[in-house]
Amino acid sequence: MQYETLVVEVTGHVATVTLNRPDVRNAFNETMIAEVTEAFTALGARDGVYDGVRAIVLAGNGKAFCAGADLNWMRKMAGYSDAENRADALRLAHMLSAVYRCPKPVIARVHGDAYAGGMGLVCAADIVVAAETVHFCLSEARLGLMPATIAPYVIRALGEQASRRYFVTAEAFDCATAQRLGLVSEAVSADELDATVQRIADTLCANSPNAARECKQLVQDIAGETIDEALIEDTAVRIARIRASEEGRDGVSSFLEKRAPRWRDPA
Repeated sequence: MQYETLVVEVTGHVATVTLNRPDVRNAFNETMIAEVTEAFTALGARDGVYDGVRAIVLAGNGKAFCAGADLNWMRKMAGYSDAENRADALRLAHMLSAVYRCPKPVIARVHGDAYAGGMGLVCAADIVVAAETVHFCLSEARLGLMPATIAPYVIRALGEQASRRYFVTAEAFDCATAQRLGLVSEAVSADELDATVQRIADTLCANSPNAARECKQLVQDIAGETIDEALIEDTAVRIARIRASEEGRDGVSSFLEKRAPRWRDPA
């Protein structure tokens, strides 16, 4: 598929979605929002053109990862009616959900600063690898706004206490702070960024594609839930189902027989 604001490439089992508006620091507008939603929906679909993809890397071209909303787009929003503003915000919310709900693991490759909505994209990813020089900022309050659509993902990634601070102060914070708070999985030098992302992607691709989907969904479904009889029953049903799945049976058999599972590419 051809996109105006993205570059989508597939190498082996790994797809890379690159935000490609470097002249505006990869700030998103209506087109980018629609294209990110479309790309992640297509990449996550089963039996589609991207069915062989097992991991997705979300990256950016230019100096910044993503500066949030495009200023020209924001100027246009100022003249929207209430109904138009709600529809526009909902499209943004659906874009973030498409990344977060994508059945395949998503690695954010953060080479440059991520601000506002750009930080929402980072928080929607499963694994975040960032250059040590990167800064993050929830800058909405400076503009008289609030980070509403990105909040569900940011609060999950940063935690409630840190979110309360950075939502209201709009302070920028560095990569070391982001890693301490749990947002960044690995902080590396710029020279190590690609190798680290590739190592993690290779690890993901060696695992059962079905198990990766189910594991991702498991965390999303049960995080924060009360451990009661309903949850205990639910987890028992899930493990019983995956044990009986084709990849589950083959994975256990391959381990006992000391052979590679069928989903693993031959060396």
